[in-house]
Amino acid sequence: MALSYQPDNQSMNNTNSQADKTFSNPLQDGKELIADPCILVIFGASGDLTSRKLIPALFNLRKNGQLPSSFACVGFARREKNHEEFRDELKGKIEQFSRTKPSDDQDIDSFLDMIYYHSSNFEENKGYEHLDLFLKDLDKKYGTKGNRIYYLSVQPSYFLPIIEKLHAHDLVYSKDAKDKFSRVIIEKPFGHNIESASSLQNSLTKHLSEEQIYRIDHYLGKETVQNLLVFRFSNTIFEGLWNNRYIDNIQITVSESIGIEGRGGFYEEQGLLRDIIQNHLMQLLSLVAMEPPINLSPNSIRDEKVKVVQAIRPFPEQALKEDVIRGQYINGFIEGEEAIAYRNEDKVANGSQVETFCAMKMFVENWRWAGVPFYIRAGKRLPKRCTEIAVTFKKVPNILFHKNDKHNTPNCIIFRIQPNEGTSIKFNSKVPGGANIIQPVTMDFQYDNYFGKEVPEAYERLIFDCILGDSTLFARFDESYNSWKLLTPVLNSWQNAPLTNNNFYQCGTWGPQASDQLLERDGRSWKTL
Repeated sequence: MALSYQPDNQSMNNTNSQADKTFSNPLQDGKELIADPCILVIFGASGDLTSRKLIPALFNLRKNGQLPSSFACVGFARREKNHEEFRDELKGKIEQFSRTKPSDDQDIDSFLDMIYYHSSNFEENKGYEHLDLFLKDLDKKYGTKGNRIYYLSVQPSYFLPIIEKLHAHDLVYSKDAKDKFSRVIIEKPFGHNIESASSLQNSLTKHLSEEQIYRIDHYLGKETVQNLLVFRFSNTIFEGLWNNRYIDNIQITVSESIGIEGRGGFYEEQGLLRDIIQNHLMQLLSLVAMEPPINLSPNSIRDEKVKVVQAIRPFPEQALKEDVIRGQYINGFIEGEEAIAYRNEDKVANGSQVETFCAMKMFVENWRWAGVPFYIRAGKRLPKRCTEIAVTFKKVPNILFHKNDKHNTPNCIIFRIQPNEGTSIKFNSKVPGGANIIQPVTMDFQYDNYFGKEVPEAYERLIFDCILGDSTLFARFDESYNSWKLLTPVLNSWQNAPLTNNNFYQCGTWGPQASDQLLERDGRSWKTL
């Protein structure tokens, strides 16, 4: 099928050049930045994301002094309620979900005084007319200067209708607007496959410039993910080893012990590959494998990430059968408690073919990584919640200390994204005593223990960056496009291949047996988590 959208790195650079000149990256400056006044409008404000993540993130930003002094937030949703009812609901959610708790009633009430509610259907013109008037009143009250950020925490089918209404009522401005800005944060998934993602992009860019679109992936807001750049490019001892001469393989795992948490309808449409691999996992892979950027501007970093995804070897027909494993969980136990099968979840079809597990072997075909396999896996209802990257180095020759190969343990660097965020380095050491016994030991760094403070939530960093106009930690469209280009053939191949008994795995196990066999064929195994 011919696609009407063909992303071009140079055009992306030109589109965002003004943003790169205007805004600087906190990773580069090493200093606190001051955010411009603005109003944040959250579409879908009655959903769980708003109450569990977005509002608590704003509360913590305010406690840290990072929110602009002139700021207000408006929740936009279809349910009828007034400002006070909305605030009362959020008060309990902040107390429950915020990483820092309110010190007293005044602490939380003064924050909630900046929160408002606007009730309307997403496709109703009058709702946007009233919103426009309301926001202008808030501009006068708070001195927010007409600056707008719109957060689309809604089903993907509403992305385009909302943007069209915002544009029709002059609620989004041209990127060249003087003295004010408008930006749009879009939650995943951005498209369903390469065709739908391209179509959505073509439609959105009729009303918005690329630099106004912030595709959010909360994994990129995690401290350990951001630290990948610092670890690699500010430490000489590691970057010199970061290539196929020294590294044997890289494993990336996103493991969740929970099931679909009542999102049966959503998962029946998306599946795990779209939900986790196409965005979260591909972002982690690109950060691990990317070349050093020429500077820390948003486009320089994202240019290098795009090159990684473009360099991943496409899956030929045989690889789709051997190097791509999918699975679906059946009845089992998680931490001693019985867990039901995916097909027994609410709003899931009896004979559903949707995957809840996926494992793949990939190769990044460039000079740095030629021949190094990247093993990735993600799944629901696995034994534990854990996201980590394991970089395993090649074994040393069995000449001196390792006559017995069982003691020839390869060195490994592990990045723990969640939980217990940190980094571990495993190396071999001599056991004290007369015998020449070698044993692997681990040096472990954890953010909480070393820095003595809680790690900020990902949404705190990402919302703050959007207010600053820093798009470094947001996905550019050519990143998403090339990820879909790689993975759409996988999705297409599954349409004609129903699940078999070999694809099912019990809750509380590490996926179907074929996932282990994927590595065993190469003489390797998944790292124990």
